[in-house]
Amino acid sequence: MTRGSVLISGASIAGPALAFWLNRYGFEVTLVERAEGIRRGGQAVDFKGPIHLAVLKKTGVLDAIRRASVPSEDGTIVDATGRRIGVVPGRFAGGEINIPRGDLASILYDLTAARCEYVFGDTITSIVQTESYVEVAFAREKPRTFDLVIGADGIHSNVRRLAFGPEADYVTYLGYLYAQVRLEAGDDDVMYNEPGRMAALGGSKAPAFFVFASDPLSGARDDAAAQKRVLMDAYRGGRWRLPELMGKVPGAEEFYMDAISRVTVDRYARGRVALLGDAAYGNALGGFGTGLAIVGAYVLAGEIYNASGDHDEAFAQYDSRFRGYASVSQKINAGRLLAPSTRLGIRARNILFSSLAAFGPLMALMDRPASNLKLLDYDAGG
Repeated sequence: MTRGSVLISGASIAGPALAFWLNRYGFEVTLVERAEGIRRGGQAVDFKGPIHLAVLKKTGVLDAIRRASVPSEDGTIVDATGRRIGVVPGRFAGGEINIPRGDLASILYDLTAARCEYVFGDTITSIVQTESYVEVAFAREKPRTFDLVIGADGIHSNVRRLAFGPEADYVTYLGYLYAQVRLEAGDDDVMYNEPGRMAALGGSKAPAFFVFASDPLSGARDDAAAQKRVLMDAYRGGRWRLPELMGKVPGAEEFYMDAISRVTVDRYARGRVALLGDAAYGNALGGFGTGLAIVGAYVLAGEIYNASGDHDEAFAQYDSRFRGYASVSQKINAGRLLAPSTRLGIRARNILFSSLAAFGPLMALMDRPASNLKLLDYDAGG
C-alpha cells in the first residue's frame, strides 16, 4: 500500500485533523461518527507553545482559530461569603489560544468535508483484520474493507475496545468526576471550593464547571438524568451559591459529565489498527489533550506517508516518536488540584495559583511539556 484507504472513527478534533493530512498525502479517507453531525458548543480548548502553533499553521487553520478564539482572563477564587481570597491564572485555565471545542471542530470539518467522506449517525460494530486489509462492520452502513483503521474516538474508544480489549484493561479512573453545565448563573469568572468539590462559573471551560471526588459512574454514559442526580447529591449541603446552582441543574438543556481518567496502552497499534488522541493517550483534564490530538495527527499521518505502505513501520515510528511527548497525560490528575480533599489543601492550592498569576514565568514552566518534541518536516506532496 503506497496509498490506500483509511477509516477513522471519530469526527471531533483528532479525526478530522488526521483526515486532512492523510488526504493531502493521497489517501482515501472515511470518517465515521456516532453523533448525527458535528457537535457544536462545548467548553473552550487551548493550544500553547511553538509545537502546537507550528502544526496549526502547517494545517492552515491557525488564522481561523485565532479569529474564533476567546479570552482566558485571570479568575477569582472566593470563599463561602463571596469574598475574594485568591486568583486563578488565565494561563492555567487556558493557553496562548483558546477556542470553543465546537468552533474548532467546525473549522476542521470545513477543511476536510469536500475531500473526505463523512458518515454520521453510525458506529463500528466489528473489526476483523487480515494480512492485507481490515473488514469493518457498522451498525447502519454495509460492511466495508479498508487498508487501515484509526480510533480517534475518545477516552471511551469503541475502536480500542474492539481491537485491543475491554476498556477496564486500559482506562484507570482517577477518583474524580467533572460536569459542564449551561446554567443562567451570571458572567463572573469565579471559583469556589469545599473539600473534595469545586464549582466554577463564567470561565472559558463552561458557563458552570464542577469537579468533585466520587465513586466511578455507573449505568449508561448517556443517561443525563441519572448523572444530574449524581451531581446534585455530590453538592448537597454545600455553602456559597451551591444550593442555588444545584436547583437549576435539573432544567439544564446542555449537560455533560465524565470521569477524570487515564489511558495506558503498551503500544498505540495492533496490526492495521492504531489509536490517536484521548483513545491512546487519555486526558486527565490537565490542559494538554487537544494539543496532543492535533500534533499526534500530524505525526501519525507523516509516519504513514513516510513508510510507503509498511504499516508496521509507520505505527512503530509513531509510537517511538510520540510516546515521550504524550507522557504528560500520564503525570496529571487535575482533580486533585481543582478539588483538594482538605481545607489545608485548598489553601495551599490557592497560594500556588496566586503565585503563578503574580509571576508569569512560573506559568510558562508548567506549559513546557507542550514543547518537548522534535517536529519533523514530512513531505506533504502536492
